[in-house]
Amino acid sequence: MPASQPGAWRNDHMKLAVVQQPPVYLDLERSMARAVELVQEAAANGCDMLVFPEAWLPGYPTFVWRLPPGAGMGKTDELYALSQANSVDLSRDGLRPLLDAAKNHGVVIVLGYQEVDGSISGSTLFNSCAIIDADGRLANNHRKLMPTNPERMVWGFGDGSGLNVVDTAVGRVGALICWENYMPLARYALYAQNIDIYVAPTWDSGETWLATMQHIAREGGCWVVGCATALKASDIPDGVPYRDELFPNKDEWINAGDAVVYKPFGGVIAGPMRREKGLLFAEIDVAAARASRRKFDASGHYARPDVFTLTVNRKKQAPVQFE
Repeated sequence: MPASQPGAWRNDHMKLAVVQQPPVYLDLERSMARAVELVQEAAANGCDMLVFPEAWLPGYPTFVWRLPPGAGMGKTDELYALSQANSVDLSRDGLRPLLDAAKNHGVVIVLGYQEVDGSISGSTLFNSCAIIDADGRLANNHRKLMPTNPERMVWGFGDGSGLNVVDTAVGRVGALICWENYMPLARYALYAQNIDIYVAPTWDSGETWLATMQHIAREGGCWVVGCATALKASDIPDGVPYRDELFPNKDEWINAGDAVVYKPFGGVIAGPMRREKGLLFAEIDVAAARASRRKFDASGHYARPDVFTLTVNRKKQAPVQFE
């Protein structure tokens, strides 16, 4: 039976790759071309799945953490406008190159990207994560529920419509973005959907974040893929406004990356890949996730629905309805 059938008994060994290469910062066209090249590279290495970090297209707006509130507002406005102009609009088929690359190479792609909603305001940005199946279909699009701290200066709030675990050619895949992974109820919403591979695109790194990935692998009984963009100051193009002010030390690792893969119920099998650029590879047995939950099944025999219940509103929210 195909791996995508939720009731199938599977012993599916597959290979995945995690991107630890920077985009061309705040340049959507060139970053998209680089993303397609990375899909080709992963496929050439026999991979069935490729995972990109948070807001990889066109690059995480790290400037919000470096410009002081109030005093840096004008500079934030200028950088926001550049970031906005290089965001992906699904209403204009903005992910088409990657949809085609997934189909052409038979690779499942999980992509962190910055989305602009051209179907409503055409202005507000969202921190989004797309799951693209190996047939080139957009299987799910999730917008980050709660931007963290200064991220709220550039990103709107997502809704529950993307809190889905979806069937793909490699099994059932779901994703939460960065500090959403600290939200117990959001995690539980994914656990309750028979998840095999849990992806956590992020801007975070370091021991605390790696401990969180380990915990989720044990708590959820699933494969966990964590990844941030490995980025040095020297990777920021000269044309980016306030580059020298924001990143004065050209040798600085803005983000160390820490791409990692944990097996169900805990234990690292690949990574962490730290202060190094490239692709992190891991071979996994997808079926091991469900088997691992014999001991602890958070949404199954450990759930105690007589004591605890969770209701998730997955209706898409919109500020205006046209009839």
